Amino acid sequence: MIRKTPIKLIFSCLSVLAYSSTCSTTTSHSSGAVKERAGIKGFFIFGSSLVDNGNNNYLQNSIAKADYLPYGIDFPLGPTGRFTNGKNVVDLLGDHLKLPSFIPVFTDPSTKGSKIVHGVNYASASSGILDDTGSLAGQVINLNQQIRNFEKVTLPELEAQVGCTSGVVLPNYLFIVGTGGNDYSFNYFLRKSKSNVSLQAFTANLTASLSQQLKKLYNLGARKFVLMSVNPIGCSPMAMAMVMTNRRTRSNGCVQGVNRAAHLFNTYLKSLVDDSKQLMPGSTFVFVNSYKIIRDIIKNPISKGFKDTSRPCCEVASLSEGGNGVLCKRGGKACAERSSHVFFDGLHPTEAVNIQIASKAYESDLKTEVYPTNIKSLAKSFVSN
Repeated sequence: MIRKTPIKLIFSCLSVLAYSSTCSTTTSHSSGAVKERAGIKGFFIFGSSLVDNGNNNYLQNSIAKADYLPYGIDFPLGPTGRFTNGKNVVDLLGDHLKLPSFIPVFTDPSTKGSKIVHGVNYASASSGILDDTGSLAGQVINLNQQIRNFEKVTLPELEAQVGCTSGVVLPNYLFIVGTGGNDYSFNYFLRKSKSNVSLQAFTANLTASLSQQLKKLYNLGARKFVLMSVNPIGCSPMAMAMVMTNRRTRSNGCVQGVNRAAHLFNTYLKSLVDDSKQLMPGSTFVFVNSYKIIRDIIKNPISKGFKDTSRPCCEVASLSEGGNGVLCKRGGKACAERSSHVFFDGLHPTEAVNIQIASKAYESDLKTEVYPTNIKSLAKSFVSN
């Protein structure tokens, strides 16, 4: 249920909306760029390492961290906890929408006061939709806890900052959710031999859980959602390394069983977008099919400006070396031609790939890439609201 608020505060908010710009980001209409983002206050970001801007830096007992070189080698601020060489997808979407600076992370003690008015990032590397996903990495913040952090800590402070209720101001934000891959890589496939749960049943339960979590955000006042698909994790260097010893796939191929799981989840996720019209009236969802975008790059790399589609750009500690086959070695080397690599480490794409995902998410007209509309159109809808 949406939280009850005093009548006096509601009238105060309406008064603020009518007579000042306290609850609106529309401060000028002198340029097309400002008009396009009129009403978009910022992002609230939930998910895993693909959208994590550094929350795990502040978790003492987590090994899923990217706060060291070569991570951030091309990022303006250096290593920040982003799992790539430069900007991630949410950074780049912020650039497209002309949002100020970078969205701060929740676990940073300085993320409070005026710093939260353009949004907060709650994403945590190795986390998932299910509470127990990522436990092998130590301390992580699962999606349920991310939503609780948003509700219990951020919302009261946001209301105090903007001078009106969350129900009034939250429709001015985009809620970006990028999660699900770890629930397969570090949960289902790790425990498959000990469980009789079918992939279909696991995925149905996973997406049902996500639907309830999105409904929770909706009940708190969220209205505009961007859902990121699970990437083709079966094409990652990590997945390739896990099967190469059995020689069941080629070095330039993909692990089809893992990709099948990701594709199934994405099919459910796209259906959830259609179902949201009845489940969450007045909401708008955009599904970004990063699976297809990356898969297309891997199938035709040269035409899209890439050369290496299978090897990590950075030095990764392999399974035989006692590593997890995912993270860059601390202080290890990175390839010189980073913009030509699809993967930066054993799992995460390079900034060059993120640029393509963000660009297509923002303005692609192909419903196979972004459904049912792109983020640019979603942004323009703020102007008419």
